[in-house]
Amino acid sequence: MARQKQWIPTTRAPRPAPADEVEKRAIIAACESFIREVLKPRFLPEIRPTEWNYVVDIHGAWAAGRYRFMQRCRSGMEHNRGEEFDVPFARIDRMGRDHFDIYWMRHTGKWWRLHAGVTLGEALRIIETDRVLHPD
Repeated sequence: MARQKQWIPTTRAPRPAPADEVEKRAIIAACESFIREVLKPRFLPEIRPTEWNYVVDIHGAWAAGRYRFMQRCRSGMEHNRGEEFDVPFARIDRMGRDHFDIYWMRHTGKWWRLHAGVTLGEALRIIETDRVLHPD
């Protein structure tokens, strides 16, 4: 007997809620301050060039109600020396006013939600203390 094909709904992450311009700027400012005062001193006190890929910066970007934390890497390999690329390692999604979900970038290239419904302050503390969410 032939198997019949069937559509199955997939589970998708909920869409982040849009923020007004004032709230968006406050979120970006808090995240940039966190990067400057916590992440860079702890995870990138100095740039150490290697013959492979190495981290040259930690930065973030806001897009579509999400703030991604990323490492900027530079290649030290002979065939593409000096080329740079971004590697995201954590993300917060604004789900409502001071209500965020925290995601981790898996080695598969897929985002994985680890925490839901936390405030911005809690989200930044979790990123600071949860080793899974740290840059490599």
